[in-house]
Amino acid sequence: MAKILVVDDDQGMREFLEILLAREGYDVALASGGKEALSLCKKHKFDLAITDLKMPRVDGIDVLKSIREISPETMVILITAFASGETAVAAMKEGAYDYLEKNFDVEDLKAVIKDALSRKGIKKEDAVFMKHVEDALSFGDMIGKSKGMLKVYSLVKKVADTTANVLIAGESGTGKELVARAIHENSPRNDKSFVVINCGGIPENLLESELFGYMKGSFSGAHADKPGLFEVAHMGTIFLDEIGELPLFLQVKLLRVVQEKTFRRIGGAEDVRVDVRIISATNQDLVQKVKNGGFREDLYYRLNVIPIEIPPLRERNEDIPLLTSYFIEKYSKEFGKEINKISPYALQLLMKYPFPGNVRELENIIERSVALETTNIILPENLVMPGTGGIDQDTALSAGIPEEGISLNEELAKAERLLIKNALQKTNGSKTKAAKLLNVSFDSLRYRLEKLDI
Repeated sequence: MAKILVVDDDQGMREFLEILLAREGYDVALASGGKEALSLCKKHKFDLAITDLKMPRVDGIDVLKSIREISPETMVILITAFASGETAVAAMKEGAYDYLEKNFDVEDLKAVIKDALSRKGIKKEDAVFMKHVEDALSFGDMIGKSKGMLKVYSLVKKVADTTANVLIAGESGTGKELVARAIHENSPRNDKSFVVINCGGIPENLLESELFGYMKGSFSGAHADKPGLFEVAHMGTIFLDEIGELPLFLQVKLLRVVQEKTFRRIGGAEDVRVDVRIISATNQDLVQKVKNGGFREDLYYRLNVIPIEIPPLRERNEDIPLLTSYFIEKYSKEFGKEINKISPYALQLLMKYPFPGNVRELENIIERSVALETTNIILPENLVMPGTGGIDQDTALSAGIPEEGISLNEELAKAERLLIKNALQKTNGSKTKAAKLLNVSFDSLRYRLEKLDI
């Protein structure tokens, strides 16, 4: 039975925590202030101390420091009605396991206590923060240890050596392109081109020429012959993302490529023969689209030889810590920061969030947090997502300028990158729709995507 010390000058809070913890099977001791708490710590060994931050004479930080001296193995959680980034960072630096605001959810407190006790006796750095991404179970650039992802890994391994067409289904942001890349990189074609095209991200009048190319003089502006992406992908793999957005007239041409391995450029009179493996992806219900007449049934069955379905992030919560750790490391390097830590309570918030935008949304949240964070710890209030009470961008930017100054161009580029990524996420990767959302021309957006390497 774990022994827990509760320290709070508010009698009501002490009694509430005593009843709650006793019901959970813990041995609970109470102290009405810091001085009494330290006296108890000298007489008894506690596994965990839960202490209020603001108390007269001896406050929570002082209690924390003294407990760390008297009993270094005792884990400490701070509870406060006056949370701020500064006090939280100070608490974490002094060795606190985590901190919660006084309007905490009871289930959150139970989870943090359980986690803290499970980490007791482990070095603080290992207990508080996620394992390094190299310890994560991954395949290619995919990360996850859930049953759903293990099933995906198994399918990728089985189909990689074949030439069969694959249809990857999954909600927007689940990582369909990563699965396609993993198939290509583990196939005999891995030394050839992997060509990506978003069928919903290119205007319809340009899509045909992008896919199949054109001949000189076939239309105004066609000053030279141009090979299409199917020719570029010869002997390699072509990934047709959001295949459900492909117009019906192009579905006919694609069906010919799938069946006969040939096509004609716009304005061309000769067939072009290619050897290309086709991997398609969709976030739509293509079966329903076939029934509605929006997608050719014969093409659907030609593309869906081997189906792979990626589960949404809300159905694989156990992958969130691994992905979070990976994205923190990725963007800390990209932004030249040393953020490699996230508070356990902040992680609890991520674990409870439904992620309608899936892995892409998690990546954007961590990217924003790392870009705006001025300490080396990601705290709950710095997670900018619905329901967390995270800081708004104006506040973050005004508070985030250090004394030595910043590079305005670099910061503006970061902000531009975030806005473009958010627009693409909102439009499911459609560059045309994203350009309208950002009130810029399609060519301007394409230039910015190339400039910012998005």
